[in-house]
Amino acid sequence: MLSEVNMATRINFTKAAIDALPLPESGKRTTYLDSKTAGLQLRITSNDIVTFSVYRRIKSRGPERITLGRYPDMTIEQARRKATEINSDIANDLNPSEVKKGRKAELTFSDLFEEYLERHSKLNKKTWAEDKSKFDTYLAKPLGNKKLSAIDRSSIATIHSRITRNGHPVTANRVKALISSIFGWAISAGLCKTNPALGIKLNREHSRDRFIQGDELPKFFQALSDEENDIMRDYFLLSLLTGARRANVLSMQWKDVNLKRGEWRIKETNNGTPQTVTLSPEALSILRNRIRNRKLSEPTTFVFPGDGRSGHLIEPKKGWQRILERAGIDNLRIHDLRRTLGSWQARTGASLSIIGKSLNHKSPSTTAIYARLDLDPVRKSVNSATRAMMASAGIKNSANVVKINRQKA
Repeated sequence: MLSEVNMATRINFTKAAIDALPLPESGKRTTYLDSKTAGLQLRITSNDIVTFSVYRRIKSRGPERITLGRYPDMTIEQARRKATEINSDIANDLNPSEVKKGRKAELTFSDLFEEYLERHSKLNKKTWAEDKSKFDTYLAKPLGNKKLSAIDRSSIATIHSRITRNGHPVTANRVKALISSIFGWAISAGLCKTNPALGIKLNREHSRDRFIQGDELPKFFQALSDEENDIMRDYFLLSLLTGARRANVLSMQWKDVNLKRGEWRIKETNNGTPQTVTLSPEALSILRNRIRNRKLSEPTTFVFPGDGRSGHLIEPKKGWQRILERAGIDNLRIHDLRRTLGSWQARTGASLSIIGKSLNHKSPSTTAIYARLDLDPVRKSVNSATRAMMASAGIKNSANVVKINRQKA
């Protein structure tokens, strides 16, 4: 072994240099040393198997070889990074072989995400299902099987760049924020020491101003009328007519709805404050119709029941896509329904304070104003905006909204 290493050629490990290396004679192998990283070597066999390893002298043990991985599955950058970690271990009187065994027992990113989901996200975030969706869609494949120590800023920056290049810059920012949140929680839980997501530059975001225009409302309501899934249909209608946040409408409970007063009490919203939502005659008609048509076997806790562990509807994206395709409407998101109500309130003369109160916006400069407002002007504004939307869609009264639900019954 010593003679093999002593006779090894020292080169600068680059892809071009490694790919151009000649194969040794049958049954033999050749060793090359990296000119940039101490102890890093590459061994190539006559069968064209190329393996990275580190060869260093260990105090009180003599020379030792630690295999890193095969090229090109392991990149030159990854091999140099691991070699640097091993050199650091040796400098600190650690045995690299023992350290490597410890790293084998280290959490993978999938392991960490499961811990984060169960111990933090589900307990503290109403939008925990969105965290799960982002992990499954964007993170499971590139990071899931990686050990935490193998995930660096470059790994995360690559994911962020890939999502951005695919035309989703805002989503890329949200995924990066989720990764940062996972590692931030892991540090507080003592599961890791660093957050590799810190320092990655976010994409520039532009404020979204999309809402359903007057000429789109008839097509939108017709598409809702043709929707056979009554839970999806009513969910989108209530989202539009209340302007409430997506997660709150999804988890809406009958015990929080007062049909006599025309109010829905949300105990905790996204900004941490409770909210009383005024229910227009049209919204009340939809809710009463849901009660009348409720199946005997249907759970009675949630307004929009679901089959999952939460007990309520979780992911309405497929239903939303059906509505948009049927209506021929592009570039409209579920959250834009909330903005639609606010926009029609503005069209019918509501002040910014009234709109802020009805949508439960929270900002230091206007919170005091919101707090002084009672629900009467808010109710008047919401009802006016609702009547304007209905008129634009050709719906004359609240009874016709209920007919949307009955056409497919």
